[in-house]
Amino acid sequence: MNLDLIKTATFAVLHFSVGFTVTYLLTGSVAISTGVALIEPSVNTVVFFFHEKAWQRLMAKRQGVDSRPAVPAVVAPCPVHRAGVRAGAWGLPQGACAKPHP
Repeated sequence: MNLDLIKTATFAVLHFSVGFTVTYLLTGSVAISTGVALIEPSVNTVVFFFHEKAWQRLMAKRQGVDSRPAVPAVVAPCPVHRAGVRAGAWGLPQGACAKPHP
């Protein structure tokens, strides 16, 4: 089994246990404690995902790297096909047409 998956599963169990225990000590209700312990980690997981994405973009910007995939710019239309030719598209040199000419 993947070590990251095991680590995630054990963290989820710990997170559930802590959430349940703290809520139970505050409320004395098993039903409320179970609800909080199930809902809070689920919401927290989604929030963490977007938090991580934001940090990845911030770090990429700081390093001068755009984290979004690069799309080559359209250079000029191919005179034969009259379609836009992308710079370096499909591994072709800039301005080359990807379709074979008759």
